[in-house]
Amino acid sequence: MPSAHPSSSSSPSLAVIDLSRADDPAERDDFLKQLHAAARDTGFLYLTGHGITEAETARILELTRAFFALPEADRLAVSNLNSPHFRGYTRIGHELTGGASDWRDQLDVGAERPAPELGPQDPAYLWLEGPNQWPASLPELREAVLGWQERLAAVAHRLLRELLTAIGAPPDFFDAAFADRPHLHTKLIRYPGSAPSGADQGVGAHKDYGFLTLLLQDGVGGLQVVRDGGFVDIPPLPGAFVVNLGELLEIATEGYLVATDHRVVSPPGAVERFSVPFFYNPRLDAVIDTVPGEYLRSAPGVAHDATNPLHAEYGRNELKGWVRAHPAVARRWHPSLV
Repeated sequence: MPSAHPSSSSSPSLAVIDLSRADDPAERDDFLKQLHAAARDTGFLYLTGHGITEAETARILELTRAFFALPEADRLAVSNLNSPHFRGYTRIGHELTGGASDWRDQLDVGAERPAPELGPQDPAYLWLEGPNQWPASLPELREAVLGWQERLAAVAHRLLRELLTAIGAPPDFFDAAFADRPHLHTKLIRYPGSAPSGADQGVGAHKDYGFLTLLLQDGVGGLQVVRDGGFVDIPPLPGAFVVNLGELLEIATEGYLVATDHRVVSPPGAVERFSVPFFYNPRLDAVIDTVPGEYLRSAPGVAHDATNPLHAEYGRNELKGWVRAHPAVARRWHPSLV
């Protein structure tokens, strides 16, 4: 497969963390040590014991495939170009990562909320809340995706508290930042095989800029993570989510926890790959402070990237990401931000 990326290895190298072990007093200490090591060393892990059933994961993947099997006109009827909130369907090649087109199409869904009424002094990131767009020809999708989002938010909240415990920090430190209106985001994604150009960028190398991502992927594979200077494959593990930490957790721990570059290589030929990432992030107006704890003695500090400034106020990071990834939507609805 032609590629301009660094060479990749097929050796899986993620810890498998069983969340149910946290409930067993005999195993809890070892669970916390393993979680600590995975978050500290790689920022990626497989999560099992999460309580999401095989039937639930099969259903969300079934509906994901059903959405992309709809006629193109039905998908374009919910185009994100219709939404000032960046919700809806993105055509293949119309999302950018690192300035280059990703060879995938997707449906973006957030928490279902009314459109905001903003005044001139309100922060522009409040536009990121609002109603979703749902295909009329697949009515069951709405309830299923919103229900899935709530289920995974509960898992992510539990995992975040355990992660703070693991590094010796107060487990409730972020509770207020997520209270009332956490910024939940789910993508239904299809990678339709190789691009006609031969480029293999399903999604380009990047770090997530929020807190936690829980990824459900089908059996095709293609996710790769940077390890030891190159990319390694992260193959699907039945029953497990792939979890990764975002840049705000790295900032909040002064670089002690790590957000790691990752990408998706397009499947070969006409093979399709489907995935459903869920992003667990705080209220848009939440200001992220440094997490207290003795671990800070070993924190290296955050290496700042001048091309990717990060803000303590979460919504500013989120809006920056959307404007870069979907410039056509931004130009249509928010030209002052482009």
